[in-house]
Amino acid sequence: MANEIANEDRRFQNTPIIFNALNMKLCKFTDSDYQAVVAALENRSAVDLFARDETVREILRNVKDGGDAAVLEYTRRFDRHDLSPSQMRVTAEEIRQAYAGVSDRELAALRHAEKRIRRFHERQRQESWRYQEDGITLGQMVRPLAVAGIYVPGGKASYPSSVLMNAVPAKVAGVERVVMCSPFPDGQTRPHVLVAADIAGVTEIYKVGGAQAVAAMAFGTVTVPKVDKIVGPGNVFVAAAKRLVFGIVDIDMIAGPSEILIVADHSADAAYVAADLLSQAEHDEEAVSILVTPEEGLANEVMAELAKQKNALRRQSIADVALNSQCRLLVTESIATAVDLANRIAPEHLELAVADPEHWAEKIQNAGAVFLGHHTPEAVGDYLAGPNHVLPTSGTARFSSPLGVYDFIKRTSLISYSRDAIKKHGETVILLAEMENLEAHANAVKLRIGGREKGGKKSAAEGERGGEKSP
Repeated sequence: MANEIANEDRRFQNTPIIFNALNMKLCKFTDSDYQAVVAALENRSAVDLFARDETVREILRNVKDGGDAAVLEYTRRFDRHDLSPSQMRVTAEEIRQAYAGVSDRELAALRHAEKRIRRFHERQRQESWRYQEDGITLGQMVRPLAVAGIYVPGGKASYPSSVLMNAVPAKVAGVERVVMCSPFPDGQTRPHVLVAADIAGVTEIYKVGGAQAVAAMAFGTVTVPKVDKIVGPGNVFVAAAKRLVFGIVDIDMIAGPSEILIVADHSADAAYVAADLLSQAEHDEEAVSILVTPEEGLANEVMAELAKQKNALRRQSIADVALNSQCRLLVTESIATAVDLANRIAPEHLELAVADPEHWAEKIQNAGAVFLGHHTPEAVGDYLAGPNHVLPTSGTARFSSPLGVYDFIKRTSLISYSRDAIKKHGETVILLAEMENLEAHANAVKLRIGGREKGGKKSAAEGERGGEKSP
């Protein structure tokens, strides 16, 4: 999805309101094109979601028909990794070797993060429940999914944090089999990812990625099991594949580029704000970083900090592209209008770098995660705080939520009527069914309230109503 979003938004790249790494400019609420910029941000998800469909459909069809052989052919073509079916699954020995490639401090950090993520998600557990009234028992049974599939990207960086964030809530929900697919380009292993998977309780890992991995988990192959749900981020082809297999399996969401919006007032530190904007810009070239503030002086300071801080990044070239194409610095009339704008944009990450963050947090309606105050950078949410970092992007926070335990459970309704209860309420059911001309529905209730006994015999009262003598 990232590529499509970039293409859709290109109409703004040649206007003076977009700044680049050397010539940054603000967009003020008094500017003639301010509303156009805001509208573009609000509608950033209105892109061609089907641009990759033809390619991805072919991959899905080939994997469905060809199974392991098709998966391995795409793995050779796209990841330059030649595997046999027996080599697709990561072995216990490879996990042990991965631990040898992780330092003691790194291992402690991964375990600490897993513990905090688990502790938060344990509060999301749901229990089955029942209640009774007037001879009727109603309830809801909560059951975990049997098999969950996790996709972990392996392109521009290694993401052990994504492994923890996707696997831990599944395990807390009670999912017994957690299947992970991740590419190993050129056969290179990523020890931190493998160790994170082991710590989180992933039951099996397969060395395949891309749309072919999504297809393998959706349809199942001889080697890769069919799952009930696929979660986790990926590139444009992975996103398209997840959308196309929805209905065969469930999915978490269609993830767009990483994004952050910072609402800042006079109390904000420009260096902090710039660092947090860059924390998203370094993700990938399509990442979206937005500052909204009534303080023009602060915005100018942030621009200077961005220009300075980006030069120290190893991923400066990626951040430069993101800043050039996707970064916005908006100056509003007031903090109230800045918060209103944040609700309209519905960002993935929302930082409230203001003097009274608790007050303004009460005004927030649409955001994936909200970070309060000057000492809560978005980065703590990515790694250690505990809440999930798999969040709705591209404005979908208007109607969707972070990944959680509730994504790995299913709810089944429970209904029980006593004989007296069906007799008491049956006439209403019959009336409603007859309104819809569904005679069989009505008859199913009539038979029960008319006194028909098990085995098909009529009761004495029913016989008399029909002009027959009772025995």
